[in-house]
Amino acid sequence: MLSQETMDIIKSTAPVLEIHGKDITTVFYKRLFESHPELLNIFNQTNQRKGRQQLALANTVYAAAIHIENLSEIMPVVKQIAEKHRSLGIKPEHYPIVGENLLKAIKEVLGDAATPEIMNAWTEAYGVLADAFISTEETLYKESENKQGGWRFFKDFKLVDKVPENNLVTSFYFKPADGAPLPDYKPGQYITVHVTIPGEKYTHNRQYSLSKAYDGENYRISVKREVVNEPVGIVSNYLHDHLNIGDILPISAPAGVFFYQSKPDTPVTFLAGGIGITPLMSMLQIAVKENNASINFVQSANTTDLVVFSKPIHDVAQQYSNLNYFELITETSGYISKEFLEQYVDPSSDVYLCGPVPFMLAMIKNLLIIGVSKDHIYYEFFGPSMALDIET
Repeated sequence: MLSQETMDIIKSTAPVLEIHGKDITTVFYKRLFESHPELLNIFNQTNQRKGRQQLALANTVYAAAIHIENLSEIMPVVKQIAEKHRSLGIKPEHYPIVGENLLKAIKEVLGDAATPEIMNAWTEAYGVLADAFISTEETLYKESENKQGGWRFFKDFKLVDKVPENNLVTSFYFKPADGAPLPDYKPGQYITVHVTIPGEKYTHNRQYSLSKAYDGENYRISVKREVVNEPVGIVSNYLHDHLNIGDILPISAPAGVFFYQSKPDTPVTFLAGGIGITPLMSMLQIAVKENNASINFVQSANTTDLVVFSKPIHDVAQQYSNLNYFELITETSGYISKEFLEQYVDPSSDVYLCGPVPFMLAMIKNLLIIGVSKDHIYYEFFGPSMALDIET
């Protein structure tokens, strides 16, 4: 437990962290990778180059300062980050390394403003936060290990099938290389693939949603080839061009806090933007079996050639009369309009959405405007940010 004096000091630093947080975390990551370059095998280097990871950590540190007297307020965030850490193989011994470099970064950026009292308070507070993460992650590791066929960290899987879905998206099917049973997962969760690319100094971890409900047979991910971003997606292009049936890839156990959890009599709407359809596909396969209320599945894409899983969803809609499928080409606006949501989304429904950040921000804003309760909107940003900045 932190003393009141320590908590008061931490709270007093919140305004400074709000202003200088990203400067601190930028220095932190520079220090971290200079002293421990092996950690580049864990961190997403694209997120580092684009400043996403730095901003995410700054947001987390700032939230900890604000809620230091009642850390239970940020436990949902701790759980979400811990799920990602568990899927990346973060270990307890990583935390002292992070703490040392974070505290040095605070001192470097703030200079004389970082008094001994402030540094001592943050040293103590970091220890408490680190213990919370370590404890939560250990619980998650044990949960995944204790499942039939479960494991800790990464395990070798064999690619057993590779199916193009359209010009940009390919589905990859994996089975355990040792022939062990396949542990179950919640519809909407993701796995991390650990990729070694010839010519690259460090390995790459990428998280991909499982794009079908658990069937005991194999894990499926559906990966969009990233060709527009600069740099182009090194992992997505490697998987498309060089991963072949029979190849082995280390994979982490399914993780994530974004999954289907609606009651059987609750109307449900799924809003998919582009490749954000992948976790919603596995949710839909469970929803039609468990839910007797109306189900709307809305897929939004910029062009027709970017639509994914259209036929499988149409086939499901033929089987279940309570499922309505909408395929929207939104090349002008890029988003599903508020008018469409007003017409087809029951304000009392649960809404699950996934897609690019601008898509999710626009959807959540309009859902709140039309009367959907914030507690009934489920989403997860598949990147390093702690949360979306939602304004209505």
